[in-house]
Parts: sequence; structure tokens; C-alpha cells
Amino acid sequence: MGKIGDKLNLKKRHILQKPILTEKITALSDTENKYAFQVDKQSNKLQIKVAIENRFDVKVEKVAIINLTGKNKSLTIRSGGKVIRTSGKTSSKKKAIVTIKKDQKIDLFEGDLAV
Repeated sequence: MGKIGDKLNLKKRHILQKPILTEKITALSDTENKYAFQVDKQSNKLQIKVAIENRFDVKVEKVAIINLTGKNKSLTIRSGGKVIRTSGKTSSKKKAIVTIKKDQKIDLFEGDLAV
């Protein structure tokens, strides 16, 4: 396959990982028809658009991407007179805010297509 075929190949990995349900996103979905999903870090806007349209049978107008980089974390434990310090890193994430047509809705809680 060429480059376009590789970009649209959705069988290699799962594009949509989970919906993001917060107060802010719920308000945006009610007023502006915007929904947020955590997506695969390697996916692009075109793949996300096709995945949303195929999964929920809606027409996507716009896709916005937010890349969240992982943070460095450190932990100090005092146990038995000893101090243990350890460090690590939280994982990086990618979020997509999807705007759909005005007369359409995505129902995340009920029906066959509930996530």
C-alpha cells in the first residue's frame, strides 16, 4: 500500500481508547457538540475522524489534538529509620476533541454503541 493506505489502515491498532467524561466536556457536548476521547499516541486527525465516523455513525466536522507529555515523579519513603527515594515517569497521552454536526449526537451511555 502507499502512504495514503497506511494512514487510513485502522486494523493495525485501536485508535479510540476511551471517552473522557468531565464536567467541562459534558458542558461542551451539550452546547457545542464537542466530545473528547483518549486516542492512540501514533494516530493522526484523519484516522481519528474515520474511526469516530465508523464507530458512532456521525459526521465529524473538526478534530483537535492535545498531546500531554508524561511528568517526572519522585517518591520518598521513610521506613525503619531508612529513607528510600525512587523516581519514575507517568505515561504520555493524546486527547482528541471532536466536533460533530449540529443535528447529531453521540450517546456514550446507552445503546449498542456504548463505550
